[in-house]
Amino acid sequence: MMQKFQRFGAAMFVPVMLFSFAGIVVALGSLFNNPTLFGSIANPGTAWNSVWDTISAGGWTVFNQEGILFTVGLPIGLANKARGRAAMESVITYLTYNYFIGAMLTHWGAAFGIPNFDKIQIVANATNHGLTNIAGIKTLDTSILAALVVALIVTLLHNKYFDKKLPDWLGTFQGSTYIYVLSFFLMIPLALITCWGWPKVQLGISSMQHFIVSSGFIGVWIYNFLNRILIPTGLHHLVYIPFQFGPAVVAGGLQPYWLKHLTEYAASARPLAQLSPLEGFQLYGNEKVFLVPFICLAFYATAKKNKKKQTSALLIPAALTSVLAGITEPIDFTYLFAAPALWVVYSVMSATMNTVMYLFGLRGFMSDGAIGIASMNWLPLWGNHWHTYVMQFIVGIIFGVITYFVFKIMIEKFNYITPGREADDEDVKLINKKQYKQKMAAKAAGKDANDPYIARATAYLDLLGGASNITELSSCATRLRVSVADPSKVAPPDSQFKANKAVNVVHHGKAIQVIVGLDVPQVLDEMNQLMQESGNDAKVSTEQDNPYIERATGIVDLLGGEENIKDVIACSSRVSNYIFDTKKVAPDAEFKKIVDSYEVQHRDNNEIDIVVGLDADQVVDQMKQLL
Repeated sequence: MMQKFQRFGAAMFVPVMLFSFAGIVVALGSLFNNPTLFGSIANPGTAWNSVWDTISAGGWTVFNQEGILFTVGLPIGLANKARGRAAMESVITYLTYNYFIGAMLTHWGAAFGIPNFDKIQIVANATNHGLTNIAGIKTLDTSILAALVVALIVTLLHNKYFDKKLPDWLGTFQGSTYIYVLSFFLMIPLALITCWGWPKVQLGISSMQHFIVSSGFIGVWIYNFLNRILIPTGLHHLVYIPFQFGPAVVAGGLQPYWLKHLTEYAASARPLAQLSPLEGFQLYGNEKVFLVPFICLAFYATAKKNKKKQTSALLIPAALTSVLAGITEPIDFTYLFAAPALWVVYSVMSATMNTVMYLFGLRGFMSDGAIGIASMNWLPLWGNHWHTYVMQFIVGIIFGVITYFVFKIMIEKFNYITPGREADDEDVKLINKKQYKQKMAAKAAGKDANDPYIARATAYLDLLGGASNITELSSCATRLRVSVADPSKVAPPDSQFKANKAVNVVHHGKAIQVIVGLDVPQVLDEMNQLMQESGNDAKVSTEQDNPYIERATGIVDLLGGEENIKDVIACSSRVSNYIFDTKKVAPDAEFKKIVDSYEVQHRDNNEIDIVVGLDADQVVDQMKQLL
């Protein structure tokens, strides 16, 4: 399960990687168009302002189209095959879902609590009654949550049905069309559920806003907590937009109000808490500047030794993006789904830090990173309010250190899969805990940890390079058929397998066959359970393969591999093989032991006949498929 969370988090990171650059562009646009720093040259209507406004508009693309971005990105990270087609299927399904919502609200908006759906105009920096435009479609503002749900549904359908063979008369509907047909009809009930439930969720958020404004520092804490904890759902927009741009606190919103009085505040020596007592809600940029770098440090400190260099290369630019531009997504989504408890801790620490700063008199508009905060707070106000900002840094660093230790302790205690602790290296890291995990798995299954099948399964997993090295696992009548990610991790001396009661091992690139014997089903079952317990989501089939495939594969391997076989034909009870190099052929005794042949006959012209019995035709058919 942990590996599935990690894979989902990695898939989330596909679109998130774009946020770093876009965030820097937006922050620079905000900085260079600040009249307080650049004077009249930055006023609206000037060439300078127009140029930077144009650049900022391009930077906002990623943030304005988050839903579509995640709808495309998730299948790219999660689809098992044809990822480009999966992304296409996901986008068209997401748009279909929103068209359904728009049509339902147009016809039955009153029944869903939005009676004037057609008359509501979508404008920037407003809640728009919970509505938004997505690719020109007026629909409910579900942020990235609905995009993720739709993308997951489509990806699951794609992975399961993309290759499904339909009857010939339906052949035109195979592949992507079939996935879209299935998704199309699933989107109808999903859109209906969204129309019914989402406005109720939004109404609850609106009611919470009125409570927050009238609750003093308690309201500040609740506001900051909700603004952080709700980010995965997209509902945080309904928390901060009415404060930042709407009338929840002051007419016109806190950001315009702050900027309008900025010159007045800069000229006064009175405390900011007296000058602007209401500007205590927009302090949530502080966690981006002070907490995120320490979270990155905790990830680095808990990373595996062999992954520290790679981890630092990932975290340093992401941390700088958070500190400078206030874009935290590159960090957030690396652990949000793998370790949601850390997200709760982060939200609590953020809210508490901002509330403490509020109690110490900090006020201002601090929703971005250091560039935005400096341009609208530190630089214009430092002369008369430097002591408040010194306090801000002291509190921020203290909370950053606390957050570092809390994260580090929790990551190590609960073994969260944070950056640098990926599952593909987990076996190396957890080698000393392997017996404990196996005993716990056996106990959970109600079995004796000393069961011989568990012992053999454990040994084979280790010798095959660990559970994370296995990508597919199945069995024939007497052998395990294994596909590994890295053949170099497989124990080279086959004697180690034989020491654990394997008859033999056949190596064929990434395909490994461990000849176990007639009890292979029991060993396979235990290996499957151990792999699941370790978080490996490899494809495992407990159904035995066709026995003819087993004998055919064994003969091909013993003859030196498919590249050593010129031709093969069936002749009564024997398999006649024409070989390029007889030196690559295994000893006759191996054919009798591994593929249960009756006799091996060597003839002229590099012909080798293997007497297998009356099923020679079936064996040859399977060999030809392999060749």
